[in-house]
Amino acid sequence: MKIMVINPNTSRSMTEHIRKEVEKIKRVDTQLSVLCPDKGPETIESAYDEAHAIPPTLELVKKANREGYDAVILACFSDPGLEAAKEVSKIPVVGIEEATLHIAAMLGARFSIMTPRKQRIPMREDHVHLRGLSHFLASVRSLDLSVADTDRYPEKTKQRVFEMAQKAVEEDGAEVIILGCAGMAGYATELEAKLSIKVLDPTAVALKIAEAMADLGLSHSKKALFAFPPEKVFK
Repeated sequence: MKIMVINPNTSRSMTEHIRKEVEKIKRVDTQLSVLCPDKGPETIESAYDEAHAIPPTLELVKKANREGYDAVILACFSDPGLEAAKEVSKIPVVGIEEATLHIAAMLGARFSIMTPRKQRIPMREDHVHLRGLSHFLASVRSLDLSVADTDRYPEKTKQRVFEMAQKAVEEDGAEVIILGCAGMAGYATELEAKLSIKVLDPTAVALKIAEAMADLGLSHSKKALFAFPPEKVFK
């Protein structure tokens, strides 16, 4: 089984961080390619950043299709370009946000999302609503860190998650905590032990879902929503 893991930003450090973490948990028979685009934003922290990240990310999705991969993972919690990626792909494309929101709703009555920047809280809430999961959302808590910080300063990030997750549990009624940034890949196990509550690493969740979808031969319906786009020339 071959899976392409795409970090949609251009940070080599974060891409290597993600690679190390998914290599630890992949199946023995799974071959992973973990890569990022050559062009685009170094981190994704706004809709503007997402817009610039999407075109080169879609080129990598098409590359995975051409080269015989079995699945693609978009390793950014904003899932930039996910719908377009599903349109252009005949193999499953798993967004770490979409996948983890649904899994979180299966594991407890209410979940809270830890997001780096407070400016992104409305977007997180909107994405939960679009997935039809608003009644599962306890809160979105900001770490007041940049996306780059979550990768660069793991101990500081874990401490901030611990503090905000405690508040989410005690004040918001959260039963599940979601680490809302791929820069926090690999942090869940330690935090779960400290918090005594289920903590989800979206990159890990997406990898296991991608492996399962490939095993089952599942991909997106091409009937309407994710139908291949009409062929045309872009000028």
